[in-house]
Amino acid sequence: MIQTLVEWFSEVHGWLFQTVVHPLLYFFSLGDITEEAFDGTEWFLIGLLELALLFLILRPLESWIPVKQGIDPAARRIDFLYTCIHRLGAFTLAVFFVLDPIFDAIAGHLRLYGVVHFNLETLWPGVTDIPLVAFVIYLVVLDFFDYWYHRSSHQFGWWWGLHSLHHSQADMNLWSDNRNHLLDDLIRDVYMASIALVIGVEPSQYLLLVVVSRMQQSLQHANVRIHFGAIGERLLVSPRFHRTHHAIGVGHESGGRGKLRGCNFAVLFPVWDILFGSANFSKEFAMTGVRDQLPPPQGKGRDYGRGFWAQQWLGLKRMLEFSRKKAS
Repeated sequence: MIQTLVEWFSEVHGWLFQTVVHPLLYFFSLGDITEEAFDGTEWFLIGLLELALLFLILRPLESWIPVKQGIDPAARRIDFLYTCIHRLGAFTLAVFFVLDPIFDAIAGHLRLYGVVHFNLETLWPGVTDIPLVAFVIYLVVLDFFDYWYHRSSHQFGWWWGLHSLHHSQADMNLWSDNRNHLLDDLIRDVYMASIALVIGVEPSQYLLLVVVSRMQQSLQHANVRIHFGAIGERLLVSPRFHRTHHAIGVGHESGGRGKLRGCNFAVLFPVWDILFGSANFSKEFAMTGVRDQLPPPQGKGRDYGRGFWAQQWLGLKRMLEFSRKKAS
């Protein structure tokens, strides 16, 4: 079955490249990027499959067991736009492939001085070189670094100015994972790709790691009344656990009103929150958003923007504003 699906995907990939992408490259005299375009076509198709699976699986669940009734259609549409940009544009993977030759050149230079490039798969010969074991190790290590990246975005005013766009969605839905400022996305993608290259992740491995991670993150953000139980909640981030991270006040002000901190920063595995004291296993399905977007007297009535460009522009303004003073 799996082999059949892989063969079908390869046929579609080849057909799309030969009948659409390659003629366009020829027409615009872009033959020098044929190899990159071939890879890009594969990423595009994987993104399409992700979108289809998310819609077919999570959309019915959102209708069946929603946390919040009456999601604003405009809010869902703008989040879907972010998802299309993120998944179909393959920006995350493009950053990895841009950095790959740079890291290869650095590694080659270091070898001249006897410094060998580190690779996690060499830690325990016979065990860590098993593909599934290596994949799990890479997933855990990358998630550890992602936890600290995420937590840091809640600690510094300028960074929170960007990241707060993600938290400003009061109508969280299956597309909300990718509702981020483009600059924040760029910083994170460079950071994660650099970590992956340092620990020896191969391109094909990175592609699979990215897909698995973002599919699980889409589930976390879905408007579904789902949790994994007392034990499961501590093994894998659930929609309820992550919704607490997005809870008004609690998710970004756990140190008190106006004090940036937050809880439940784990991207995949709650163990990091447990180990570093940031876990909150609330059993409530909280309302989401940022306190300062609430109308007075609860908040300041801050505008986070309704459209894509407005949200991006206001994010830059908040970054500059919050870098000069403490955000609240």
